Amino acid sequence: MAAEAAAGAVVEATNRFADRVGLGWRPELAAGILSNLNSIDVLEVIADDYFDSSSRLRSLKTLAAQAPVVLHGIALGMASTVRVDRKRLEKMARLVDRVKPESWSEHLAFVRAGDIEIGHLAAPPRTASTIDSTAANLDAARRMVGSLPLVENISTLIDPPASDRDEPTWLTETAAASGCGLLLDLHNVYVNSVNFGTRWGFDAHQYLARLPLENVHAVHISGGKWIGDAGHRRMLDDHRHDPPDPVYDLLTELASRCPNSLTVILERDGSYPPMRHLLAQLDRARRALALGRATA
Repeated sequence: MAAEAAAGAVVEATNRFADRVGLGWRPELAAGILSNLNSIDVLEVIADDYFDSSSRLRSLKTLAAQAPVVLHGIALGMASTVRVDRKRLEKMARLVDRVKPESWSEHLAFVRAGDIEIGHLAAPPRTASTIDSTAANLDAARRMVGSLPLVENISTLIDPPASDRDEPTWLTETAAASGCGLLLDLHNVYVNSVNFGTRWGFDAHQYLARLPLENVHAVHISGGKWIGDAGHRRMLDDHRHDPPDPVYDLLTELASRCPNSLTVILERDGSYPPMRHLLAQLDRARRALALGRATA
């Protein structure tokens, strides 16, 4: 009887939320994804891959007719004192209008300075100036695209120079200034806490506790690897490995405290395992969510 009551509590708690678990769309995984759409709640598509190709756009619209789709941008560079590029925003606006995704998102990062593209997502100095400029860029995106994106925290190998506040404070103040919801990357939370937790004075769970979880609507999970010599190691978020146990623990904790339904996306960008392995990770994420909801 006790076991049945516990199982019933899990079901009741889980049913209060419309949590979903999905996968990042990658061409290398296309056949496996299309063969297993009944096991994948939602697909996240890299928006920038479809900006300049009419044939790709047609294929994306076909995909969106078969499964729920969200768009994820990687190169707008919202978190910068440089104004977001208008032409890139126009491309995003056209794509959102044609595909009509459930939502779209971007990173809280800068990717260029002037006309120089740096080729990766970089963490800005965490200051009042970057909070204000990020809010202005996000407002420009709202006016151009017609909706605000969810914004994602990023991982970093260096603590941004000239910062005068820690990352949870900066994220909280940026969300408040912009009105944006958060796409919370739990592996990035874990990575930054591993790399800088001693300096900041808190771990990943304390980091999570300091965020405005009422703003969180979507989640990324992924994996990485250690780089560097002994004594100077850093965790690199490379999306080529399974999410480690601490990331699933954070997902359970988030589900126990977040008041919103969550869309969880497993990201994989290389070293692709068999599809059954990825589907098993989706199921593990579902179990982590259910456990958290049951203890809410």
